[in-house]
Amino acid sequence: MATRVVTVNDILDGHVGLDLECFDRIYLNGWVHNLQVSGQVVNFLTHHLGFPIPSPAILEKIGLRFRKAVTEFARDNDIEVIRFAKGERKLDVMRPHLDRLAGEGRCGVAAIGVAQEFQRVFTGTTYRPDADGGGLPRFGYHKADRRVTAYYFYLVDEVFGPAFVKVCAYFPYPVKIWLNGHEYTKRAATKAGIGFTELDNGFATTDDPAGLQRLCDSLTPATIAEFCERWWARLPLPLTDADRAGGYWWDISMRQIEVSRTIVFDAPRHARGFFEALCADNLDIGRPEQMQIIFGRRVRTPPMGGYRTRLLRSGDQVTLNAHFRHSRDWVGRAARCPPVSGSFSAQPPTEPCGHLSMRKALQ
Repeated sequence: MATRVVTVNDILDGHVGLDLECFDRIYLNGWVHNLQVSGQVVNFLTHHLGFPIPSPAILEKIGLRFRKAVTEFARDNDIEVIRFAKGERKLDVMRPHLDRLAGEGRCGVAAIGVAQEFQRVFTGTTYRPDADGGGLPRFGYHKADRRVTAYYFYLVDEVFGPAFVKVCAYFPYPVKIWLNGHEYTKRAATKAGIGFTELDNGFATTDDPAGLQRLCDSLTPATIAEFCERWWARLPLPLTDADRAGGYWWDISMRQIEVSRTIVFDAPRHARGFFEALCADNLDIGRPEQMQIIFGRRVRTPPMGGYRTRLLRSGDQVTLNAHFRHSRDWVGRAARCPPVSGSFSAQPPTEPCGHLSMRKALQ
């Protein structure tokens, strides 16, 4: 008589003490949509700022003004400025500063990191009509990868807890933002009076699972927009209020969103069985019909090398890789605290934050 395959639902049935789905790490891009091509740069310098000649020297002055503002901000608020060494893990360097500020029960900038990084920025070129370098100069702009200064403002927010805002000091001043959905939910639960036992990055127990899940679900694009507005008003920035009034400001889009499903079992052996069944149930994740769901578009042509799904095991780490063009989705075992948890994360294309709830639903 044939033995029926054990599914994820069989493992979960009657053996789960806590099942919680929450946004985990959230990485966001900040970009100025009307400063992306050379003609827009010229328009910014002439029509908006009012200079008769779109000289690259103007951009240099803006960059110097921003660097000076960061230095004064750090001095006036007694904030340590740290230059990252090559290969250093930035969060490890900044963790003591974040813990200190959080331990004091304060919100604000814990430390400012300075790094030299490659960024896609505009470079200005001066052209002269005469072979000997004479004649009236003309200026042109094009985008290129350049090693430039980036400032990391590591901070403790009153709603999200630990986070950072990275601002490039070179035009058009791209921004990166890092947030954590679990930290957001922990603070919201404390405020709501919901008891819980925390993990390093998640929850082990709670006295109100339904209430905690509602708080996880309360993280919306509007919540992120409020975070941005708080820190736009507090941090030194290369763009001014006059620039914003003129339509030059950062739009926020998703760079990488991780959704974590935390499952606490009543016995450790059920966690191992869960991961085995989870991988077995998702061996077809690399097929075109599944990729259409994940990426929200119809797959018309097979990727180079065909459709590939790989199941890998290293020690107690189980990884399921589905390859599609330049993206990869994975299902992994989160090493938090036995007998906790499974997580599914994805790296979507850059898209507006308004798609945040849809992205979570796809997980």
